[in-house]
Amino acid sequence: MTSARRMDGKICLVTGGGTGIGRAAALQMAREGATAVVIAGRREPEGEAVAAACRDLGSQAVFLMADVTREADVEAMVTGTLDRFGRLDVAFDNAGFQERRAPIEDQDDATYAAVFDTNVRGVFHCLRYQIPAMRKTGGGAIVINASVSGIRNPNPGFALYNASKAAVIAMMRTAAIENAARGVRINAVAPGRVVTDMMLAAGVGDVATVAAGLPLRRMGQPEEVAEAVLWLASDATSYIVGHVLAADGGFLAA
Repeated sequence: MTSARRMDGKICLVTGGGTGIGRAAALQMAREGATAVVIAGRREPEGEAVAAACRDLGSQAVFLMADVTREADVEAMVTGTLDRFGRLDVAFDNAGFQERRAPIEDQDDATYAAVFDTNVRGVFHCLRYQIPAMRKTGGGAIVINASVSGIRNPNPGFALYNASKAAVIAMMRTAAIENAARGVRINAVAPGRVVTDMMLAAGVGDVATVAAGLPLRRMGQPEEVAEAVLWLASDATSYIVGHVLAADGGFLAA
C-alpha cells in the first residue's frame, strides 16, 4: 500500500522560490501532492521556470512577483494566493540575503539594511499576513528558513547575517507560542553549509576546505534541506511547535 503524500491537497507558498533551497522545496511540495504551489520572488525567469516544473509534476503552480521587504508586495502575495486558491495551508518563508564576507568594521549601513530588511523585516511581513490567512480557514503550518549561523557563528565575516538569523529564530519562537492554540504551527529549519548561489556569492571560502571541516565531510544540497522543510510542514509534525530543526550535516553536534 502506498502511503499518502505529505502535501496531498495542500495550498503551499514559497518565498524566494526561484532558486536554491526555495526551488528544491517547491518542487518537492509538488511531488508530494500539493494541489497548488505559489512561487514568490523577485526573479521572474527563475520563478516562472519553477512554476512550470511544478505543473509538470501535476500541481497547479503560479509565480507571483514579490519583494518581501515591501509590505504591499507581501500583502498582494498572500491575497493573490487566497483569491486564486481559496486558502493557504503551508508557507515556507525562505527569501534571504547574505552579505559578502568581511569584518564587521568593513560593513556599512546599506549592507546592514539589505540583510535585515530581507531576513528579518521580510519574515515579519510574511507572518503578519500568513497567520490571519491561515486562521480564517482552520490553521496551517509555517516554516521559516533560519540558519545554524543564528545559533552558533560557524564562520567569521558574516556578523550581519548571523545576527539577522538569530533575530528570526527569536521572532519565530514568539510567533509560535502566540499562535499554537489558534491552529497555526510555526517552526524553523536551520541549514548548515549548503551549496546555493547565495552561499557561493557570499565568499565563504574554498568549498573543499569548508566541507572537510564538517562531520559528514561534504556540503549539503538544497534537496536535503527541502526534506526537513516538508517534514516540519506536514501533518506528521502536528505536535512540534517553535522548534528549530538543524539540517547541518552534524555541524552543531561537533
